[in-house]
Amino acid sequence: MLKIHNSLSGIKEEFKPLLPNQVRMYVCGMTNYDYIHVGHARMLVAFDLVQRYLRYLGHNVTYVRNITDIDDKIIERAAANGENWADLARRFTVAMHEDCAVLGLQQPDLEPRATEFIGPIIEMIATLIAKGYAYEANNGDVMYSVRKFAQYGQLSGKKIDDLRSGSRVQVDEAKHDPLDFVLWKHAKPGEPSWQSPWGLGRPGWHIECSAMSTSLLGNYFDLHGGGEDLKFPHHENEIAQSCAAYDAPFVRLWMHNGFVRVNDEKMSKSLGNFFTVREVLKTLRDPEVLRFFLLSSHYRGPINYSAAQLAQADETLLGLYRALKDTDSASMVAVDPAELMRFRQAMDDDFNTPEALAVLQGVARSLNLAKRAGDAANVSIAAATLRSMGAILGVLQQPPHTYLKRNAGAKTLPDQEIETLLNSRRSARAAKDFAESDRIRGLLTAAGIVLEDKPDGSTEWRRA
Repeated sequence: MLKIHNSLSGIKEEFKPLLPNQVRMYVCGMTNYDYIHVGHARMLVAFDLVQRYLRYLGHNVTYVRNITDIDDKIIERAAANGENWADLARRFTVAMHEDCAVLGLQQPDLEPRATEFIGPIIEMIATLIAKGYAYEANNGDVMYSVRKFAQYGQLSGKKIDDLRSGSRVQVDEAKHDPLDFVLWKHAKPGEPSWQSPWGLGRPGWHIECSAMSTSLLGNYFDLHGGGEDLKFPHHENEIAQSCAAYDAPFVRLWMHNGFVRVNDEKMSKSLGNFFTVREVLKTLRDPEVLRFFLLSSHYRGPINYSAAQLAQADETLLGLYRALKDTDSASMVAVDPAELMRFRQAMDDDFNTPEALAVLQGVARSLNLAKRAGDAANVSIAAATLRSMGAILGVLQQPPHTYLKRNAGAKTLPDQEIETLLNSRRSARAAKDFAESDRIRGLLTAAGIVLEDKPDGSTEWRRA
């Protein structure tokens, strides 16, 4: 029986859909004003895995992953570029879809955009005002009154009197309480806006997800997921809005994935320590290496991004494909029920992918032994088992002879590009920007370039 850690209760719970075999699942997606980075990829891969496994178990899944296509950061980036805000959001949405496809993500069943749900957003805000949970501020914004919702803090475990405002917009004097957050933002001159009962404006960030999820999945649905950083305030605010508006529990089970960390800090654009998926993939043998790396740690825990970890994922994945080389890929071959049971036991334990991958490696060892022994029957069974389990995880579906012919990214990185990166690293070190220096070194190491810093300040390099 599948058990999932519920962020709301803090324990693993037996997963039972609210409707028999019908799983309604919503995941907070991307705000598309830039290319996605490895931290975003971790969230996307984690919940792609969740919906894959739920489907494997026989559930009829409705997987909704939204796109925020109107936001302060989109407006600011577009203004800086001299670009229309909607064009910028569309451009990076296309880029996101390209990166998701490369990483082997299955498309969500529904992918709503915030600007497509202005009507439901306005209706929900009006309901909250009518019920006394929201108010029109003197600056033209509509605010949610946090203290009116007695259960506020139930997801994050925070006490309302200890909280500080954590919304994306600055606190202003128009709020009745510093904790109150914006539902509808009064339009400033030149900003994109929509007509509403409160004048021209646009939705706040939190209300978008409440309106989109309940419009598409109902007022009470099975799963809601997102990154750990969304637990507070975003998901806490979603609960407050949705429960108050509809007098329903909103979500049965909450899931949150852990951070990708670089030098013991969360990878994020605000810290400047991020690697885009596109730049990382240039250094890898195949995009599947990045997916395999992200699956190698449990989704709830932190994962340390480093060249060494990527290299280990690359080597492990190579070993699995080597085991599959010269084996029959016929889909009708039976799988090993004992190994499949071990795999399912790992996955049923809150999607324990490290244990699941250990099962795959054990099957690969058995496959290699059967090949050496000339045991054709067990070769076929082990190969089919390995491919079957890999399909659930979204790996090992390429022809082995094709995958094994691919070179690591290091062999295609030209000398001139290496020297350019080294010059940038020297400049960063001279400016004592050690974070940038380490970032460049990590890129080169991931590309198979070994650096040796000399006492005189120079750096020599060689290909691994």
